[in-house]
Amino acid sequence: MSRLLHLAGAEDRDRLLPLVAAFHAEIGQANDPAEQAEAVDPLLEGSPHGAIWLIGPRRAPVGYVSISFGWSVAAGGLDGRVDALFIREKVRGRGMATEALNALAMALRENGIKALNLDVEAENEIAFKLYRRCGFRKRESSIHMARTLR
Repeated sequence: MSRLLHLAGAEDRDRLLPLVAAFHAEIGQANDPAEQAEAVDPLLEGSPHGAIWLIGPRRAPVGYVSISFGWSVAAGGLDGRVDALFIREKVRGRGMATEALNALAMALRENGIKALNLDVEAENEIAFKLYRRCGFRKRESSIHMARTLR
């Protein structure tokens, strides 16, 4: 795997949570710090449902990517979903997100993940171009739908 990526563990919590808060603020998602910690902590403690990788130097990461895992009969087994990808604004455009996603996709494939999925806002052209560079393709025949169960 790339030296740019580091699987986050419990010892990385204090470095990760400010990045999560920055991402949520950027996308206008109102979550309080306790909710963010509650969502992140199981993944840092080894939950089989997902994982988080820090992007950049482990002691001073500039971003993170979180992946949730599921099962897809259509894909033929385990699949992953990019839940969040965040790079601090001041260091964007340097290829770190592309390198991180490509390295992560290879590592996940080597560990039996059959497909990697994600959602991107239709008007976010920069993110759309990033994901296309990383091999993601738009499915013309489907629309992502969700139902919040809180």
